[in-house]
Amino acid sequence: MNSRLSLQIDPSWNEILKDELQAPYFAELAAFLENERQGSGPSYPSQKSVFEAFKKTPFHKVKVVILGQDPYHGPGQAHGLSFSVPRGVPPPPSLRNIFKELSTDLGIEIPSHGCLDAWAEQGVFMLNAILTVRQNSPLSHQKKGWERFTDVVVKRLLETEQPIVFLLWGKYAQDKCMHFGIHSQHHLLLSTVHPSPLSAYRGFLGCRHFSQANKFLEKNGMQPIDWQL
Repeated sequence: MNSRLSLQIDPSWNEILKDELQAPYFAELAAFLENERQGSGPSYPSQKSVFEAFKKTPFHKVKVVILGQDPYHGPGQAHGLSFSVPRGVPPPPSLRNIFKELSTDLGIEIPSHGCLDAWAEQGVFMLNAILTVRQNSPLSHQKKGWERFTDVVVKRLLETEQPIVFLLWGKYAQDKCMHFGIHSQHHLLLSTVHPSPLSAYRGFLGCRHFSQANKFLEKNGMQPIDWQL
């Protein structure tokens, strides 16, 4: 992996992504991130957490994919898993709506924290299309190389023989995944609006994606996700 990033990821991802990690565009992306951190102020998540999803969920253990756009841009919020925040940080509005839907769908008690590590460790791969962001500046790191990198990640997942559930919340996530649809016959792609307060009441709340995901996993002989945190 490029020395400027020097991040640890699970060996299974290193093997899958070795060509990308050695590509010129990835070196340029790493240089951009280094310049951002030195000259433009804080970027999130912290350098050690940028690849947290790849560290916590090995490629061969992915059961569910949750696609986000870019990380939370406030101090202390992003820690490398889409929609998740560390313990002690109040859950943002979109995550609160995710918890509301979980409660309605599965009768799960709404947790007191927003850390989704327990999901990642069970095979829920929480990937943002853009893995970093400048403080208080959403989408500030778009079109720097992350989208190309995460396109490859999504494509590799869609090419796997093991069935995977893709939870595609909002047009951005749907567009990110759907143009690879020729590979997805044995996967389950569930789409609805984004859980943001601006759209959640237009279909996210009531989508029952969590119970559908578990039924699909069980149907395919896999252990369902324990969504309780």
